[in-house]
Amino acid sequence: MAKSVSERFFKPTMIDLIFGPSPASSVVFIAAAAGFTAIAAQLVVPLNPVPITAQTLAVMIVGLSLGATRAALAMLLYAALGLSGLPVFSNAQGGADVVAGTSGGYIIGYIAAAWLIGALAERGWNKTFWPAALASIIGSIVIYAFGMMGIARVRSEAGEDFSLAYLFTIGVAPFIVGALLKVTIAAALLSFTWKAVLQRRPRAAEFV
Repeated sequence: MAKSVSERFFKPTMIDLIFGPSPASSVVFIAAAAGFTAIAAQLVVPLNPVPITAQTLAVMIVGLSLGATRAALAMLLYAALGLSGLPVFSNAQGGADVVAGTSGGYIIGYIAAAWLIGALAERGWNKTFWPAALASIIGSIVIYAFGMMGIARVRSEAGEDFSLAYLFTIGVAPFIVGALLKVTIAAALLSFTWKAVLQRRPRAAEFV
């Protein structure tokens, strides 16, 4: 069977079984995912130097839902909208200053993590709870690694001394409990959705 235009560029995931694969739907998915991430960014728990937000949950859900390429493009679009000055980052902020600040590493990490989670989803990791949870955990590690590098860059430019332990303490430790909750939500949501798809379309597993 010949592949559709969409399938040539984006490997099908369960969302294509629900809405159907097409270039137009893929564009809508990418734009909607960027918008979803912008909304999630406004759910904020103030914390210094980096606030706690629901963005990482959005990254997990987007990656598990859209697959590697579309998820990464969605996060790239989200970052580009923020860079253009639109208030899509946490606390309704926007502009290059945000990306250049302590939150910048996390924002760049969203792109890499979305791609990685999406790649695992394309291999079926989004169909049951534990693989989906593991994919989300791996993606979270990527985000926090980029976040630590971003904080290190800002501290270095300010001429401040810091250690790896310090970076972990301020850039990872405050988010661990929240991250585990987000992993649970994302994995439960996607595994439940897959079960619902199979109930409606028993042959779905043959195609995704």
